[in-house]
Amino acid sequence: MTATLTRPGLVEIRDVTKTYNGVEVLSSVSLTVEPGEVVSILGPSGSGKSTLLRAINHLETVDSGWVAIDGALIGYEHRNGKLYELKERAVLHRRTQVGMVFQSFNLFPHLTAIQNIVEAPLALKRLNRADARELALGLLEKVGLADKADAYPRQLSGGQQQRVAIARALALQPKVLLFDEPTSALDPELVGEVLDVIRELAGLGTTLVIVTHEIGFAREVSDRVVFLDHGVILESGPPAAVLGDPQHPRTREFVRTVL
Repeated sequence: MTATLTRPGLVEIRDVTKTYNGVEVLSSVSLTVEPGEVVSILGPSGSGKSTLLRAINHLETVDSGWVAIDGALIGYEHRNGKLYELKERAVLHRRTQVGMVFQSFNLFPHLTAIQNIVEAPLALKRLNRADARELALGLLEKVGLADKADAYPRQLSGGQQQRVAIARALALQPKVLLFDEPTSALDPELVGEVLDVIRELAGLGTTLVIVTHEIGFAREVSDRVVFLDHGVILESGPPAAVLGDPQHPRTREFVRTVL
C-alpha cells in the first residue's frame, strides 16, 4: 500500500471485525479519518468503541480487515496477497506513529513527570538525554505543568496526571493521537483542564480520534462524530447533524438519553 499525502495522519480502517468469546464486538467496521481531522466516537457501554480505538495501534488484534496510517499497515504486512502479523519489534516501530492516552493515565509511579515523558524518546534512541529533556520541558509547558517536572504521579491530581500522559503521548511526535475516555477516571471538577488541552491540540491540526462520553465537548471540538452500537457504525457526520438531527432511530434514542 502507498499513499501520497500533503500532510501526515491519514487513518484508514477497512472491514475490521473482532470477536470475543463468540460475541462479535466489531462487525466489518470501515472508517477513514483525514489528516488533521478530529473524530469523536460515541456510543453506549459495550458498543466496541475502545476496542476499535485499540485496534488502530494494534493493541487489539483483529480477526479480519486492516488498519493503516498514511498507507502503512499497523501490525501486519501484505505478502503474496495475504496479511501476516509483524514481529513485535516491527509492531512497536509502527506503533510509535500513533500516540495513545488511556483512561487510567498509566504513568510509571517511580518516575517523575519529566522522566515519564523522556523515557520513550530515549529508549527508541530518537533523542539524546539533553534534547529529550528540553522537549519534555516544552511539552509540560504546553499542558500547563512546567512547574511539576520533578513531581511524582502520587503528588499530582488526576487531571495533572492525565495532562502528563498527554505530554508523554506527544513526545514521539506521533502522526495520530488516540484518546480512550480521557476524562472518565477524573473527578468532575478536573475534567475541564484535560479537555482544554485536547481542545488546544485539535486547534493545531493534529489528527485526533477521541472515544468520549462528554457529548458537549464532542459537539464543540469534533469535525465529525461517529455513533457506534453493537460493533456497527450506525451514523457518521458533522456534530450538528448527528447530535442535532440524528437519522438512525438508535442514534436518536442515545442522544435523547444523554443530552
